[in-house]
Amino acid sequence: MNRLAQDFFARDAVTVARDLLGKRLLRNYRGDILAGRIIETEAYLGEEDSACHASKGCTPRTRVMYGDPGHYYIYLIYGMYHMLNIVTGETGHPQAVLIRALQPVQGLDLMQELRGGVAEKRLCDGPGKLCQALAIDGSLNELPVEGDALWLEDAPPADKEQVLAGPRVGIGYASREDRQKPWRFSLDSWAQP
Repeated sequence: MNRLAQDFFARDAVTVARDLLGKRLLRNYRGDILAGRIIETEAYLGEEDSACHASKGCTPRTRVMYGDPGHYYIYLIYGMYHMLNIVTGETGHPQAVLIRALQPVQGLDLMQELRGGVAEKRLCDGPGKLCQALAIDGSLNELPVEGDALWLEDAPPADKEQVLAGPRVGIGYASREDRQKPWRFSLDSWAQP
């Protein structure tokens, strides 16, 4: 499969979030390859988006979002869950796509071990869960997508009729207008075996 290069991410976050559906996320973890098909994403569009971490400006945490597209922005929430984002858009204009869910496709036994033995259906059905299942942590923050520890592979575009769009979740701090923007994308058939 062809790897997604940095230029794939040099577009606005909403477009990239939609186009990532169906692509594969792969992790080389101690020589084992863990992989999943991307089935849910969320877009965050810069300082003008009150749901985006960059809405408060450039900080040590958000600095990577102001850099070149095609780099990972990984942060910790609640002191225990990592969240995987990919920087998009133009350099200097902070945008990112949060990877919210995967359909596991490779390395299931190791994923289950990393997640404490949970059922396959629950391995990667949330952003913190997929980071646990693929051993994604802050050590990968700011790395380029073209590396060998964590990368994405191309796949045929998702059928537009299968793509669902809805409001983002977990952003109660954002303005009402920004909470209602339909910038969360998922595949209608993702729960199917």
